[in-house]
Amino acid sequence: MPPTLASLVHHSALKLTVRAGEDRLDVPVRWVHASELADPVPYMEGGELLLITALKLDAEDPKAMRRYVKRLVGAGVVGLGFAVGVNYDEIPKALVDTAAEEGLPLLEVPRRTPFLAISKAVSAAIAADQYRSVTAGFAAQRELTRQALTAGPEGLLAALASQVDGWAALYDASGAVVATAPEWAGRRAARLTADVQRLRERPAPASSVVGGPDNEDRVELHSLGTGRRPKAALAVGTAAALGTAERYAVHSAIALLTLTTERSRSLQAAEQRIGAAVLRMLLAGQPDHARAVAGDLFGGLLDAPFRVIVGEGTGADRDPLGGLAEVMESAAARSGEAVLVVPEGPQGSHPPERLVVLAVDGGAAVEACREYAAALETERTSSDVQEQGGDDGPVVGLSAPAGPIAAAAAYKQAEQSLSVARRRGRVFVEHEQLAAGSVLPLLADDAVRAFADGLLRPLSEHDATGRGDLVASLRAWLSRHGQWDAAAADLGVHRHTLRYRMRRVEEILGRSLDDPDVRMELWLALKATAAAE
Repeated sequence: MPPTLASLVHHSALKLTVRAGEDRLDVPVRWVHASELADPVPYMEGGELLLITALKLDAEDPKAMRRYVKRLVGAGVVGLGFAVGVNYDEIPKALVDTAAEEGLPLLEVPRRTPFLAISKAVSAAIAADQYRSVTAGFAAQRELTRQALTAGPEGLLAALASQVDGWAALYDASGAVVATAPEWAGRRAARLTADVQRLRERPAPASSVVGGPDNEDRVELHSLGTGRRPKAALAVGTAAALGTAERYAVHSAIALLTLTTERSRSLQAAEQRIGAAVLRMLLAGQPDHARAVAGDLFGGLLDAPFRVIVGEGTGADRDPLGGLAEVMESAAARSGEAVLVVPEGPQGSHPPERLVVLAVDGGAAVEACREYAAALETERTSSDVQEQGGDDGPVVGLSAPAGPIAAAAAYKQAEQSLSVARRRGRVFVEHEQLAAGSVLPLLADDAVRAFADGLLRPLSEHDATGRGDLVASLRAWLSRHGQWDAAAADLGVHRHTLRYRMRRVEEILGRSLDDPDVRMELWLALKATAAAE
């Protein structure tokens, strides 16, 4: 504990006597300052014990003492020491009464006690308190280190909560709560998710304080990680501001948690190389070799039905795939799933050009991918983003469920989905959506439209002269599968008229309508033209 006025009064060598403010002696003393100025307030910071002899004060004037004492109280002076036997044989009544009224502790300093002795006593007490804090901090470091080594992050959080007499929580890269200590703090920690996410937007290391006297507690948030993008965050909740020993404990916890959550770059690179090799073996149709290389690294992922996700990023100013990778990895970690993430691109390139992910079918990682893409889709279609021309971000394709033997087919499905997403201006497309939907949206491609225009242009030019209605007749005939009577009835013409028109179509196009490939091309061309109108 830092020195207080009470500890100085009880100091046997100082012989101090309390003349006013007996109920406020437990206030800590930050420093001792001697001044004979009529107004020493400009030189005060607050928390001082001011020592005077009243050399330049009219200590017997009640009005002057009222002004003097009020100024001291307003400046945060915690006590006034008055030396007797120098200018005054005893403390004047005007000063005693004013100090009592304003609640300022007034200490009588006997002539045989030099001000220097009081300063030394306070300095020694402050030094002793700092030494105790440092010693306690080192002890806390040892205990936190021991818990980190033996019990992991959960044990470290429990030890930290005990050290600060509060609670602690660990968040993952997405801002979700990973662990808390004590357990009752889980609900309180969950309410800080938005604050943690705002903290992650700042370059690491970063910290912030939320809450305060009017809230249930004071919470410090600290980012964890050494890279540009923080890997996790630590929250520490206490009833009051942290002291020196508690501050040592928090800093130690930050360092230890950073070590436990931030893997070395060489280890990350090694895991990525293994993951890339496993993926290549799967795509080459060698699942047994892939399992042998992977070992236990990816759990049972290579044996269970999985999905292949392929993402590409656009935008040179940021890492468009980094957020997607973090969201999926965090979701997999929380649910205990294995996930294989392989960045693709030139060696050493950052951000990666592509991202290939193998994730458990129906698992948390795939669902997190869907939710992340849906949020981006909403953001991209908002008016603000459109005004800014914001098309930056990931484009993602998802395969159908597959097993190790069909990994290559699943990869091709994911690429097909990615290609469709890119053409449609979408963030995310699933392969099942393509199979369950219509082929008509695919006809919106510019190349298909150009083919349709070129194929049907001779017929359109013929119709423009007013010499017939060949395009409409062709559409009706194809829609009726070549049935003359039904198609003629739809057009309101005689069947012989329709036959004549179809011969003209063959003559103009130089193609036979008996050829099923020709009929298919003409029908698709008509559909593409209708879709463009």
